[in-house]
Amino acid sequence: MALPAILSVDDDPNVSRAIVRDLRRRYGESYRIVRAQSGADALDALKEMKLRGDPVAVLLADFRMPGMSGIEFLEQGMDLYPAAKRVLLTAYADTNAAIDAINVVDLDHYLLKPWDPPEEKLYPVLDALLEAWATSDSRPVTEIRIIGHRWSARSSEVREFLARNQCPYRWYMSDEPEGQRLLEAAGADGMRLPVVITSDGRALVEPTDSELADRVGLSTTPCADFYDLVVIGGGPAGLGAAVYGASEGLRTVLIERTATGGQAGQSSRIENYLGFPDGLSGGQLADRARRQAAKFGAEIVTTREVVALEVNGSARTVRFADGATLDAHTVILATGVSYRQLPVPGIDDFTGRGVFYGSAVTEAARCADQDVYIVGGANSAGQAAVYLARSARSVTIVVRAKSLDASMSHYLIQQIARNPRIVVRACSEVIGADGDDHLSRIMLRDNVTGAVDTVDAPWLFLFIGAAPRTDWLDGVVVRDDAGYVVAGPDLVVDGRRPHGWDLDRPPQHLETSVPGVFAAGDVRADSAKRVASAVGEGAMAVMLVHRYLDRQ
Repeated sequence: MALPAILSVDDDPNVSRAIVRDLRRRYGESYRIVRAQSGADALDALKEMKLRGDPVAVLLADFRMPGMSGIEFLEQGMDLYPAAKRVLLTAYADTNAAIDAINVVDLDHYLLKPWDPPEEKLYPVLDALLEAWATSDSRPVTEIRIIGHRWSARSSEVREFLARNQCPYRWYMSDEPEGQRLLEAAGADGMRLPVVITSDGRALVEPTDSELADRVGLSTTPCADFYDLVVIGGGPAGLGAAVYGASEGLRTVLIERTATGGQAGQSSRIENYLGFPDGLSGGQLADRARRQAAKFGAEIVTTREVVALEVNGSARTVRFADGATLDAHTVILATGVSYRQLPVPGIDDFTGRGVFYGSAVTEAARCADQDVYIVGGANSAGQAAVYLARSARSVTIVVRAKSLDASMSHYLIQQIARNPRIVVRACSEVIGADGDDHLSRIMLRDNVTGAVDTVDAPWLFLFIGAAPRTDWLDGVVVRDDAGYVVAGPDLVVDGRRPHGWDLDRPPQHLETSVPGVFAAGDVRADSAKRVASAVGEGAMAVMLVHRYLDRQ
């Protein structure tokens, strides 16, 4: 962490050197002494420190400077560092102006030149100011900072991306004082949001996920051109495959388009996963698995989207959206599923502005003391309801079924029944959404009576169904009518192996219609759709990869 700074600005080189000399003699071990010879240079230095999150304790400026007076500098400097103590250096003839400046820049003190001896005229003043500054809330911010609008969809996406990738950040509203100070330091007018300031002080305006990944230290490019195993998808199945593949000596790379963890990684609490009787969040599980895979030597590459799979002799080629390719002996498809879009008027208009697919953990703090609606009856919806009910005024679960019994685990149903803040609205569905710059109301239809209610709803979380991410596999591997990948014995119909299968053996249990390409987890047809089974299939797929390689 950088030392707190004392910034001195004076256009007279002799005076500037003298005061910096005296400052370093007394405070050089505990403070960083920064020197500037014009107000403009001093402001540039302050902006750089603001972007880096460096603390500034004292601003000390000469009154008479060409171009920008000391008062003008302190007035702009206090916009960047309002907690910094402000001191004006004046000649005796300027004392009246210095006194007037107290009302302009909330001046903490003014010093007459010359200040010799400093032990009597300089140090006692600064000692008192530094002591007062040290007891104030002047702690520096070293993590990533996001300046955005409350109802900006992209701002919400950036927060979600960083949270799911375990990158700590601090959020600032663009219309609040500290957010405005950061925007000024970044040279941004606030018209394009979000602005992300990285820990090294770089400002990114409306960054893409790949730009963010590069700046926060995530790996976005594979280190090699050829691997034993490419795992596509970083959910529980993909992470399980990466851990077991790398731990058993396979050159393994995992490719994830957003963040490790998949849908499970967005879960606020998983309580039925073996070995964790007190439960853990999906983010915790994903982070531990990611670190475990990396420990064994697996590469984890993020923000890269796979758009095609090709067979080139014994190699399996993965093609990325940017045209780059990656070859391997084997591939494990673990792309999971995504939440289905709700085809209701108004929903798309408010996505990211009150309507969210998943994202309950990231948005929970903003739901405090408000009414929240959740659509969905599976475990992810139940976990979100229990989590949000900690701070929300009420949580209403909207399901089309008569109850949650057929789709949700019993332990969650019991928790929901015991929580007075949670209400289940069965046999109902959302048929419309309305608002101005963000969601304000939703329309609910009772499918038994046909009655339609319009209710105030600033927050709507959608956990409806699942859609496999497999369109890019069309014509390459066999999929069922819903798009799930068919594997193993299900590929053999009436004793006939899949079209194009030229091996003298049938497909292995998790093997697709392309030899050496396996499917694990939710993307596989008729999978169990549970975290534990997905991890198990990832491990099993690696065992089958070994069998495949041994026979080549």
